[in-house]
Amino acid sequence: MATTPGHGPRTGAEYEPTGSAYSPAGDPAQLLAALGRSWTWILASAVATLVPGILLLVWPEATLHVVAVLIGLYLLAAGAFRFVATFARQEQGHRLPSLLLAVLYVLAGVLCLRNPLQTITALSLIVGLVWLVSGILTLYTALAARDLPHRGFVLGMAVLGIVAGVVVLALPAESARALTRLLGLWLVLLGLAEAGLAFAWRAALRGSSTAVPHGSGGNA
Repeated sequence: MATTPGHGPRTGAEYEPTGSAYSPAGDPAQLLAALGRSWTWILASAVATLVPGILLLVWPEATLHVVAVLIGLYLLAAGAFRFVATFARQEQGHRLPSLLLAVLYVLAGVLCLRNPLQTITALSLIVGLVWLVSGILTLYTALAARDLPHRGFVLGMAVLGIVAGVVVLALPAESARALTRLLGLWLVLLGLAEAGLAFAWRAALRGSSTAVPHGSGGNA
């Protein structure tokens, strides 16, 4: 569950009108930061959440082994997106929560893939804790970050993550089929929320590019 960068859209040498970003310096950290600020990166993160969610919903008879593998791959992908999003934050104090979330997602993903035949309770506990902690840290970032664009979207995603974590932890599934439906539903909801955030960020980038023509400000 990625969030928008910590500052508003930019133009000129950093952003094209389509929302794609690049860094002329070629520094890896700057390249990752430019990628993390791109609306397409947020949309890719949403797709990485939606795909396993849809698979789980249309394949309710999937075995626990398959569910664990799908969730593990989702968590690893989410960790990668979170890691890149960390570089997009210019305020150093707000990079730590995003970095911790990236590590949490990766560790949880490894746990799911390392032992895909674990019990339903163990899988529910892993996913529920990840979503709960992710929602809490995202909520902190949304409230603490200054000039956070689309704060309402980020707050909504944080609350959705917290609710998802609480539901999975408080209502443990008694069968692989019930767990599959529950996880699939929440993944789809989280993915749709993140897709909405991506398109809102795209609109902000395009609006900023229209207000300040590309190449202005000494870049001619």
